Amino acid sequence: MRVNLITQPSDRVMPGTRTIPISMTIRPACGLSGDYQYPTDSATLLRLLKQQTDLPASVLQRFEDNIYSLHSARLLGVELSEKVLTDIGYFID
Repeated sequence: MRVNLITQPSDRVMPGTRTIPISMTIRPACGLSGDYQYPTDSATLLRLLKQQTDLPASVLQRFEDNIYSLHSARLLGVELSEKVLTDIGYFID
């Protein structure tokens, strides 16, 4: 399933910290309703994306940079398997 991933820091971020708590919104890329909030941290999310997607390293690096430098980071049109979505609590009918 193609989804859009939007992250926001969920707590105060300490300068120099490389793992930060984030809240990620998972939204179907096709425009249907079905937003899901997923609490995680930056390291766990990046590891999941590196292992479970075929996104180029440059795209993942830019997304990682945005997680740490912006209030919100977006990754649009990411293909995630039903297994990955189910594992993080996003249930597909």
